[in-house]
Amino acid sequence: MGGDEFFTDSASRLRVIVVIISSRKCVTIGGKASAHASLVRFCIASCQWRTMGSRQSGTHQGFGADNSRGGGLRRSGNSYFNNTWGRVQGQGGGGGSSRLIKKMEKLCNHWLQGNCKFGDNCKYLHQWSTGDCFSLLTQLEGHQQVVTGIALPMGLDKLYTGSQDETVRVWDCQSGQLVGVVNMGGAVGCMLSEGPWLFVGLTNLVKAWNIQTSIDLSLNGPVGQVYSLVVGNDMLFAGTQDGTILAWKFNAATNCFEPAASLKGHTLAVVSLLVGANRLYSGSMDHSIKVWSLETLQCLQTLTGHTDVVMSVLCWDQFLLSASLDKTVKVWAATENGSLEATYTHTEEHGLLTLCGMHDSEGKPVLFCSCNDNTIRVYDLPSFSERAKIFSKKEVRSIQIGPGGLFFTGDGSGQVRVWKWSAEPTITS
Repeated sequence: MGGDEFFTDSASRLRVIVVIISSRKCVTIGGKASAHASLVRFCIASCQWRTMGSRQSGTHQGFGADNSRGGGLRRSGNSYFNNTWGRVQGQGGGGGSSRLIKKMEKLCNHWLQGNCKFGDNCKYLHQWSTGDCFSLLTQLEGHQQVVTGIALPMGLDKLYTGSQDETVRVWDCQSGQLVGVVNMGGAVGCMLSEGPWLFVGLTNLVKAWNIQTSIDLSLNGPVGQVYSLVVGNDMLFAGTQDGTILAWKFNAATNCFEPAASLKGHTLAVVSLLVGANRLYSGSMDHSIKVWSLETLQCLQTLTGHTDVVMSVLCWDQFLLSASLDKTVKVWAATENGSLEATYTHTEEHGLLTLCGMHDSEGKPVLFCSCNDNTIRVYDLPSFSERAKIFSKKEVRSIQIGPGGLFFTGDGSGQVRVWKWSAEPTITS
């Protein structure tokens, strides 16, 4: 059986998945080692780690928020943040803004084709990033269409990637080799790893795999494509094409997920979900963000500041950040009465696709903004000073934080890239 062969029946898929994930040793399906085996090893199983704070769909990473009972983003007791969004504070406040980029920030087309005659003297870039913040370790090839989900189950040495090419691919994290391909029978809209469960959003369906017990469940109810998944208050939420957010609760006695609620209010597809501060935040193609109570599942507020699809939402400290195809990132803060209002708007030249947040080695917050011009802008917060830029063959739809300074990107060409920060960042909860 070759590493690229599809597993066509459910029983075979589960057996292969269990074999793959039950061992911390390198598992190879087929005998040939890929070219990735000679590249830098990126071991996940040996690192105990947590993604930052708020739980959300796998492509939308948050800095973390107060998840205590009582709910809602806190009103800032420090006016510093409200007054400094978009401003560089002193010499050190801009992070990478002081770095001089000698070359034009455009990839050399001849370099991409492997035939640039100018070499180091070329005025265009011969690398996939600027800023010297991180390095590209390896590229994982195999998906034929856009990568819509990247998942790293805790404690395992396997990376899972999902794509609109209707497959989930499994990669060994120590060698970079492909060790399994699962045919999903439909386009993958999103992925989420939570505890022992791996959830995959499909059309009219959510697949749930327990990677410890090999349970394979199908959660019915969604209408159309499932674009986003998140877990909060012991419930799984799915954002669907028809604008509904469906919720399930796991019943340990019956080993199944039971329908818990159907949240209605959006008029078009729900494409981003986030849980933080005992709230569920949903971004939609109807240009709005809705704020839901995790306890009552009632809509508490609708945010209407964007003029196009709200592609991504995340929490940082007492703030909610949202990104839209309207070319803006909005920063929302709580008012005295607990409602949210936009306190700052950052504007890009192109529409935004996804946000991802983490802290650097000095504990400073860094924001990744993927735009539909095939770049990721990396900013210091709250100044929004550009620290670095990442280039891709096509637009990046998925960003996932890993352990030990690693992060992963998946783009529209189907390529998955593994990056490592030059100075190891600290992931906080």
